[in-house]
Amino acid sequence: MNFIGIDNGVSGSVAILDSAGAVKDFFPTPVFRDLNYTKTKAWVNRVNTMLLSEFLYSYREDCTTAIERPMVNPGRFKATVSALRALEATLIVLEGNKIPYRFIDSKEWQKEMLPAGLEGPELKEASTMVCKRIFPGVEVKKPGDGDSLLIAEYLRRNND
Repeated sequence: MNFIGIDNGVSGSVAILDSAGAVKDFFPTPVFRDLNYTKTKAWVNRVNTMLLSEFLYSYREDCTTAIERPMVNPGRFKATVSALRALEATLIVLEGNKIPYRFIDSKEWQKEMLPAGLEGPELKEASTMVCKRIFPGVEVKKPGDGDSLLIAEYLRRNND
């Protein structure tokens, strides 16, 4: 059984664990820079669906997947639009490869995987520290990069 954790977004990551908890794969969400679709000059990062599909294809058999529900906040319009665009691209890849998935709220996996009482930036820092403890051989470069590992581990621990 493969457990796939996806930290949604263009700065997110994807982690695949086996049933023993060994890391089979861990990589940043593949993206490319593209000219925005608006009339003014602007650049956006977009999910590289072809590359993401190639990465996930071999894990599609006997797997369970959780994708973190995106942040939707009208006060942070640009970030919300980016998160929703990344989500749609990722869902197209999952559905195209017939990979089953469910959504997970950050609070759900954080409650079990991180210490209580953390807020804001502390969550990303704690996520990195916990990842380094659970997966000592895996390089987690910046705070928050390991969220997909913890999502996958949460799935593995709660597999019914």
